Amino acid sequence: MPFDPDAAGAPGSGIFGLPFTRAESRIVLLPVPFDATTSYGNGTAAGPDAIFDASMQVDLYDRRFGRVYEKGIFMEPSNDRIAAISKGARKLAVPLIEKGGAEEGNALDGAAISKIDAAGEEVNTFTYEHTKAVLKEGKIPGLVGGDHSTPLGAIRACAEHAGDLGILHIDAHMDFRDAFEGFRYSHASIMFNVLSTVPQVKKLIQVGIRDFGEGEMDFGIKQGSRVHTSYDDQWAQALLDGEAFSGLCKDAVARLPQKVYISFDIDALDPALCPHTGTPVPGGMSFNQATILLDALRQSGRTIVGFDLVEVCPGSDDEWDANVGARVLYKLCGLAGA
Repeated sequence: MPFDPDAAGAPGSGIFGLPFTRAESRIVLLPVPFDATTSYGNGTAAGPDAIFDASMQVDLYDRRFGRVYEKGIFMEPSNDRIAAISKGARKLAVPLIEKGGAEEGNALDGAAISKIDAAGEEVNTFTYEHTKAVLKEGKIPGLVGGDHSTPLGAIRACAEHAGDLGILHIDAHMDFRDAFEGFRYSHASIMFNVLSTVPQVKKLIQVGIRDFGEGEMDFGIKQGSRVHTSYDDQWAQALLDGEAFSGLCKDAVARLPQKVYISFDIDALDPALCPHTGTPVPGGMSFNQATILLDALRQSGRTIVGFDLVEVCPGSDDEWDANVGARVLYKLCGLAGA
Protein backbone atom coordinates (compact mmCIF):
# COMPACT_ATOMS: atom_id res chain seq x y z
CA MET A 1 0.00 0.00 0.00
CA PRO A 2 1.24 3.54 -0.71
CA PHE A 3 2.27 5.59 2.33
CA ASP A 4 -0.56 7.74 3.71
CA PRO A 5 0.88 10.76 5.59
CA ASP A 6 -2.48 11.40 7.26
CA ALA A 7 -2.77 7.88 8.71
CA ALA A 8 -1.69 6.85 12.19
CA GLY A 9 1.89 5.64 12.54
CA ALA A 10 1.99 1.92 11.80
CA PRO A 11 3.53 -0.47 14.34
CA GLY A 12 7.20 -1.03 13.58
CA SER A 13 7.53 2.16 11.54
CA GLY A 14 10.38 4.62 11.83
CA ILE A 15 10.61 8.08 13.38
CA PHE A 16 7.42 10.12 12.82
CA GLY A 17 5.74 6.90 11.65
CA LEU A 18 7.69 7.00 8.38
CA PRO A 19 8.46 3.94 6.26
CA PHE A 20 11.89 5.01 4.98
CA THR A 21 15.14 3.09 5.19
CA ARG A 22 18.43 4.89 5.63
CA ALA A 23 19.21 4.44 1.95
CA GLU A 24 15.92 6.12 1.01
CA SER A 25 16.37 9.06 3.39
CA ARG A 26 17.85 12.51 2.89
CA ILE A 27 18.09 13.12 6.66
CA VAL A 28 19.71 10.61 9.01
CA LEU A 29 19.19 11.08 12.75
CA LEU A 30 21.61 9.71 15.33
CA PRO A 31 20.31 9.15 18.88
CA VAL A 32 22.99 9.71 21.52
CA PRO A 33 21.71 8.57 24.95
CA PHE A 34 24.49 10.15 27.01
CA ASP A 35 24.21 12.56 29.95
CA ALA A 36 27.10 11.93 32.32
CA THR A 37 27.79 15.49 33.48
CA THR A 38 24.39 17.20 33.76
CA SER A 39 24.79 19.20 36.92
CA TYR A 40 21.25 20.11 38.02
CA GLY A 41 18.70 17.62 36.74
CA ASN A 42 19.46 14.49 34.76
CA GLY A 43 17.67 12.00 32.54
CA THR A 44 18.34 13.44 29.10
CA ALA A 45 19.87 10.11 28.07
CA ALA A 46 16.26 8.92 27.81
CA GLY A 47 15.44 11.80 25.47
CA PRO A 48 16.02 10.11 22.09
CA ASP A 49 13.74 7.15 22.83
CA ALA A 50 11.06 9.41 24.30
CA ILE A 51 11.18 11.69 21.26
CA PHE A 52 10.90 8.67 18.96
CA ASP A 53 7.78 7.49 20.80
CA ALA A 54 6.19 10.95 20.85
CA SER A 55 6.97 11.49 17.16
CA MET A 56 4.19 9.09 16.21
CA GLN A 57 1.70 11.83 17.15
CA VAL A 58 3.24 14.53 14.94
CA ASP A 59 1.10 15.47 11.95
CA LEU A 60 3.28 15.39 8.85
CA TYR A 61 2.18 18.50 6.99
CA ASP A 62 3.80 21.69 8.30
CA ARG A 63 2.34 25.02 7.20
CA ARG A 64 5.77 26.70 7.01
CA PHE A 65 8.00 23.81 5.98
CA GLY A 66 5.55 21.82 3.88
CA ARG A 67 5.74 18.04 3.30
CA VAL A 68 8.84 17.51 5.42
CA TYR A 69 8.42 13.75 5.35
CA GLU A 70 8.99 13.65 1.58
CA LYS A 71 12.71 14.29 2.15
CA GLY A 72 12.96 10.88 3.82
CA ILE A 73 13.88 10.84 7.51
CA PHE A 74 15.53 7.87 9.19
CA MET A 75 16.58 7.47 12.82
CA GLU A 76 19.29 4.98 13.68
CA PRO A 77 18.65 2.46 16.46
CA SER A 78 19.79 3.60 19.88
CA ASN A 79 23.36 2.50 20.64
CA ASP A 80 23.62 0.23 23.68
CA ARG A 81 27.33 0.94 24.11
CA ILE A 82 26.75 4.69 24.42
CA ALA A 83 23.94 4.12 26.91
CA ALA A 84 26.18 1.85 28.98
CA ILE A 85 29.13 4.25 29.14
CA SER A 86 26.71 7.05 30.04
CA LYS A 87 25.50 5.10 33.06
CA GLY A 88 29.02 4.27 34.13
CA ALA A 89 30.31 7.81 33.73
CA ARG A 90 27.24 9.23 35.44
CA LYS A 91 27.84 7.02 38.48
CA LEU A 92 31.38 8.41 38.75
CA ALA A 93 30.25 12.01 38.16
CA VAL A 94 27.44 12.24 40.71
CA PRO A 95 29.67 12.38 43.84
CA LEU A 96 31.80 15.08 42.21
CA ILE A 97 28.74 17.11 41.19
CA GLU A 98 27.26 16.81 44.67
CA LYS A 99 30.33 18.42 46.25
CA GLY A 100 30.55 21.19 43.66
CA GLY A 101 33.12 19.67 41.36
CA ALA A 102 36.40 17.79 41.44
CA GLU A 103 38.97 18.94 44.00
CA GLU A 104 42.31 19.96 42.55
CA GLY A 105 45.05 17.60 43.75
CA ASN A 106 42.59 14.93 44.93
CA ALA A 107 43.87 11.68 43.42
CA LEU A 108 40.52 9.88 43.63
CA ASP A 109 38.73 12.77 41.99
CA GLY A 110 41.42 12.91 39.31
CA ALA A 111 41.01 9.22 38.55
CA ALA A 112 37.24 9.62 38.22
CA ILE A 113 37.64 12.65 35.96
CA SER A 114 39.99 10.70 33.69
CA LYS A 115 37.41 7.95 33.24
CA ILE A 116 34.56 10.41 32.66
CA ASP A 117 36.63 12.34 30.10
CA ALA A 118 37.50 9.05 28.38
CA ALA A 119 33.77 8.33 28.10
CA GLY A 120 33.32 11.77 26.54
CA GLU A 121 36.11 11.03 24.07
CA GLU A 122 34.37 7.81 23.05
CA VAL A 123 31.12 9.71 22.44
CA ASN A 124 33.02 12.30 20.40
CA THR A 125 34.57 9.59 18.24
CA PHE A 126 31.22 7.84 17.82
CA THR A 127 29.39 10.99 16.69
CA TYR A 128 32.29 12.15 14.52
CA GLU A 129 32.58 8.87 12.61
CA HIS A 130 28.83 8.49 12.12
CA THR A 131 28.37 12.11 10.99
CA LYS A 132 31.33 11.85 8.64
CA ALA A 133 29.80 8.77 7.03
CA VAL A 134 26.39 10.44 6.63
CA LEU A 135 27.97 13.48 4.99
CA LYS A 136 30.00 11.26 2.66
CA GLU A 137 26.73 9.70 1.48
CA GLY A 138 25.44 13.16 0.55
CA LYS A 139 22.86 13.17 3.35
CA ILE A 140 22.17 15.62 6.19
CA PRO A 141 23.09 14.48 9.71
CA GLY A 142 20.96 15.29 12.74
CA LEU A 143 21.93 14.38 16.30
CA VAL A 144 19.34 13.75 19.02
CA GLY A 145 20.70 13.98 22.57
CA GLY A 146 21.36 13.39 25.35
CA ASP A 147 23.00 16.33 26.99
CA HIS A 148 24.68 19.21 25.18
CA SER A 149 28.16 17.68 25.35
CA THR A 150 27.14 15.12 22.72
CA PRO A 151 27.38 17.09 19.43
CA LEU A 152 31.08 18.03 19.61
CA GLY A 153 32.24 15.23 17.30
CA ALA A 154 29.33 15.85 14.92
CA ILE A 155 30.12 19.56 14.71
CA ARG A 156 33.78 18.77 13.99
CA ALA A 157 32.79 16.39 11.17
CA CYS A 158 30.40 18.97 9.66
CA ALA A 159 33.05 21.68 9.84
CA GLU A 160 35.67 19.52 8.17
CA HIS A 161 33.19 18.64 5.44
CA ALA A 162 31.84 22.14 4.82
CA GLY A 163 34.89 24.30 5.43
CA ASP A 164 34.01 27.72 6.84
CA LEU A 165 30.88 27.27 8.92
CA GLY A 166 28.54 29.23 11.15
CA ILE A 167 26.60 27.86 14.11
CA LEU A 168 23.17 29.07 15.11
CA HIS A 169 23.21 28.25 18.82
CA ILE A 170 19.71 28.36 20.34
CA ASP A 171 20.03 28.00 24.11
CA ALA A 172 19.39 29.53 27.52
CA HIS A 173 23.12 29.21 28.29
CA MET A 174 26.33 30.36 26.63
CA ASP A 175 28.08 27.03 27.36
CA PHE A 176 31.46 28.80 27.47
CA ARG A 177 32.72 27.18 30.70
CA ASP A 178 36.17 25.63 30.57
CA ALA A 179 35.86 22.06 31.96
CA PHE A 180 32.93 22.92 34.22
CA GLU A 181 33.21 21.08 37.58
CA GLY A 182 36.37 19.46 36.23
CA PHE A 183 34.70 17.66 33.30
CA ARG A 184 36.43 18.45 30.01
CA TYR A 185 33.33 17.48 28.04
CA SER A 186 30.74 19.03 30.33
CA HIS A 187 27.34 19.92 28.95
CA ALA A 188 28.21 23.49 30.02
CA SER A 189 31.42 23.51 27.94
CA ILE A 190 30.23 22.55 24.47
CA MET A 191 30.67 25.94 22.77
CA PHE A 192 33.94 26.61 24.61
CA ASN A 193 35.19 23.31 23.19
CA VAL A 194 33.86 24.09 19.71
CA LEU A 195 35.53 27.50 19.55
CA SER A 196 38.76 26.09 21.03
CA THR A 197 39.10 23.02 18.81
CA VAL A 198 37.14 23.56 15.58
CA PRO A 199 38.80 26.41 13.66
CA GLN A 200 36.45 26.10 10.67
CA VAL A 201 33.66 27.57 12.84
CA LYS A 202 33.96 31.21 11.84
CA LYS A 203 30.73 32.49 13.41
CA LEU A 204 28.75 31.52 16.50
CA ILE A 205 25.38 33.28 16.70
CA GLN A 206 23.64 32.73 20.03
CA VAL A 207 19.92 33.31 20.58
CA GLY A 208 17.89 32.92 23.78
CA ILE A 209 20.80 33.44 26.18
CA ARG A 210 19.74 34.37 29.70
CA ASP A 211 21.85 32.40 32.21
CA PHE A 212 25.66 32.71 32.24
CA GLY A 213 28.69 33.57 34.32
CA GLU A 214 30.69 36.76 33.97
CA GLY A 215 33.69 34.71 32.86
CA GLU A 216 31.60 33.23 30.06
CA MET A 217 30.51 36.69 28.95
CA ASP A 218 34.14 37.84 28.95
CA PHE A 219 35.18 34.77 26.93
CA GLY A 220 32.56 35.60 24.30
CA ILE A 221 33.66 39.24 24.14
CA LYS A 222 37.28 38.18 23.64
CA GLN A 223 36.25 36.18 20.58
CA GLY A 224 35.50 39.47 18.83
CA SER A 225 33.37 39.23 15.69
CA ARG A 226 33.48 35.42 15.80
CA VAL A 227 30.72 35.42 18.44
CA HIS A 228 27.50 37.41 18.56
CA THR A 229 25.13 36.89 21.48
CA SER A 230 21.49 37.95 21.47
CA TYR A 231 20.41 38.10 25.09
CA ASP A 232 16.88 37.03 25.94
CA ASP A 233 16.16 40.15 27.98
CA GLN A 234 17.40 42.37 25.14
CA TRP A 235 14.94 40.79 22.74
CA ALA A 236 12.17 41.06 25.35
CA GLN A 237 12.91 44.78 25.77
CA ALA A 238 12.99 45.30 22.01
CA LEU A 239 9.57 43.66 21.66
CA LEU A 240 8.14 45.82 24.46
CA ASP A 241 9.56 48.86 22.65
CA GLY A 242 7.67 47.94 19.51
CA GLU A 243 10.21 46.04 17.39
CA ALA A 244 9.01 43.08 15.34
CA PHE A 245 10.17 39.63 16.41
CA SER A 246 10.64 38.66 12.77
CA GLY A 247 13.06 41.56 12.38
CA LEU A 248 15.13 40.42 15.35
CA CYS A 249 15.33 36.94 13.80
CA LYS A 250 16.38 38.30 10.41
CA ASP A 251 19.11 40.41 12.02
CA ALA A 252 20.51 37.37 13.85
CA VAL A 253 20.39 35.16 10.76
CA ALA A 254 22.04 37.84 8.62
CA ARG A 255 25.21 37.46 10.69
CA LEU A 256 25.62 33.82 9.66
CA PRO A 257 27.74 32.66 6.69
CA GLN A 258 26.21 30.61 3.88
CA LYS A 259 26.82 27.21 5.51
CA VAL A 260 25.17 26.71 8.88
CA TYR A 261 24.97 24.12 11.64
CA ILE A 262 22.08 24.45 14.13
CA SER A 263 22.55 23.49 17.77
CA PHE A 264 19.17 23.61 19.52
CA ASP A 265 19.09 23.14 23.29
CA ILE A 266 15.46 22.70 24.31
CA ASP A 267 16.00 24.90 27.37
CA ALA A 268 16.06 27.89 25.01
CA LEU A 269 12.27 27.61 25.18
CA ASP A 270 10.01 28.83 27.95
CA PRO A 271 10.37 26.15 30.68
CA ALA A 272 6.61 25.56 30.53
CA LEU A 273 7.47 23.73 27.29
CA CYS A 274 10.35 21.72 28.75
CA PRO A 275 9.82 21.52 32.53
CA HIS A 276 12.03 18.46 33.04
CA THR A 277 15.08 19.62 31.07
CA GLY A 278 18.35 19.48 32.98
CA THR A 279 18.80 23.22 33.59
CA PRO A 280 15.50 25.10 33.12
CA VAL A 281 15.63 28.91 33.20
CA PRO A 282 12.72 31.42 33.42
CA GLY A 283 12.11 33.40 30.25
CA GLY A 284 12.85 31.99 26.83
CA MET A 285 11.06 31.67 23.53
CA SER A 286 7.57 30.42 22.88
CA PHE A 287 7.19 27.51 20.49
CA ASN A 288 5.90 29.83 17.80
CA GLN A 289 8.83 32.22 18.24
CA ALA A 290 11.28 29.34 17.83
CA THR A 291 9.41 28.33 14.66
CA ILE A 292 9.64 31.87 13.29
CA LEU A 293 13.39 31.94 14.01
CA LEU A 294 13.93 28.67 12.13
CA ASP A 295 11.74 29.89 9.28
CA ALA A 296 13.81 33.07 9.04
CA LEU A 297 16.85 30.87 8.51
CA ARG A 298 14.97 28.92 5.80
CA GLN A 299 13.94 32.09 4.02
CA SER A 300 17.53 33.37 4.05
CA GLY A 301 18.55 30.62 1.61
CA ARG A 302 21.43 29.39 3.74
CA THR A 303 22.63 25.79 3.50
CA ILE A 304 22.06 23.62 6.57
CA VAL A 305 25.00 21.23 6.90
CA GLY A 306 23.77 19.49 10.05
CA PHE A 307 21.89 20.03 13.30
CA ASP A 308 21.28 18.75 16.79
CA LEU A 309 18.47 18.79 19.34
CA VAL A 310 19.63 18.23 22.91
CA GLU A 311 18.58 18.30 26.57
CA VAL A 312 15.07 16.93 26.05
CA CYS A 313 14.29 15.07 29.28
CA PRO A 314 11.07 13.07 29.58
CA GLY A 315 9.13 13.43 32.80
CA SER A 316 8.31 10.41 34.93
CA ASP A 317 4.62 11.26 34.89
CA ASP A 318 4.04 12.75 31.42
CA GLU A 319 5.53 13.03 27.93
CA TRP A 320 5.11 16.79 27.47
CA ASP A 321 8.84 17.43 27.03
CA ALA A 322 9.09 14.68 24.42
CA ASN A 323 5.95 15.92 22.69
CA VAL A 324 7.46 19.39 22.29
CA GLY A 325 10.88 17.94 21.41
CA ALA A 326 9.44 15.78 18.64
CA ARG A 327 7.80 18.80 17.04
CA VAL A 328 10.98 20.90 17.26
CA LEU A 329 12.86 17.99 15.68
CA TYR A 330 10.38 17.79 12.79
CA LYS A 331 10.80 21.49 12.06
CA LEU A 332 14.60 21.12 12.16
CA CYS A 333 14.22 18.32 9.60
CA GLY A 334 12.00 20.65 7.55
CA LEU A 335 14.70 23.31 7.58
CA ALA A 336 17.45 20.86 6.62
CA GLY A 337 17.66 20.23 2.91
CA ALA A 338 15.18 23.01 2.18
